Amino acid sequence: MDINEARSVLAPTGTLRAGINMSNFLLVSATDSTGRPDGLSPSVARALASALDVDVELVLFDSPGVLADAVNDDMWDIANIAFEPERATHISFSQPYILIDANFQVRAGSALTENQQMNSPDVTIILYDRSAYDLWLKENFTKARYLRVDSIQESHDRFYSGEGDVLASLKPKLIADNAEGYQIINAPFTAIKQSVGISKRNEQALPLINKVLEELLSSGEIQAILEKFGVADRLSLPTLSS
Repeated sequence: MDINEARSVLAPTGTLRAGINMSNFLLVSATDSTGRPDGLSPSVARALASALDVDVELVLFDSPGVLADAVNDDMWDIANIAFEPERATHISFSQPYILIDANFQVRAGSALTENQQMNSPDVTIILYDRSAYDLWLKENFTKARYLRVDSIQESHDRFYSGEGDVLASLKPKLIADNAEGYQIINAPFTAIKQSVGISKRNEQALPLINKVLEELLSSGEIQAILEKFGVADRLSLPTLSS
């Protein structure tokens, strides 16, 4: 598919509408001179729009679940969202352009010291409902009990107030909190693959999106964006496909 064909598929109105998950503080970490959200996700959306030679409009969502649900509502053309198999029923995903570790945290002195111990009916895990790591745990840690809440901050606040046995969260958020009396389980239980999503009906445009992302990664542009927004030490670059 050439640029003209991709433009007609992804931005038929001349504007690329990019769905942005506002709850990810690592990927939307600043505001621009007009007060609009900025950071890695908006920067990737602008790069894709530039490759298509169209304008970009950021369409903001409070959570990844709501963003994913809007795939068939003609609210966005691309979505910067984490890949998960549950979402892949309706969304086609690009290769990842960044990785984010997800880890468990327990209270100091807890007998829970390894990830597999969390997969038990005797363990209650508190976490952000419908986050990418929630979807992964639902598929892979089927024995645990879950306390799902409305935001990543609420999951932290309620765990620190005494609820749940384990907190599942993004490792950078756990490190930033630096909460005394708590222990992060060092090995991540999964890595979140942040990708560009498009509707299944437009998946013929996926090779072009992947080409743009590979160029951003191989040229060092993604790394430069991470450094610009001060998150280079909290995120990992994926391995480029051969």
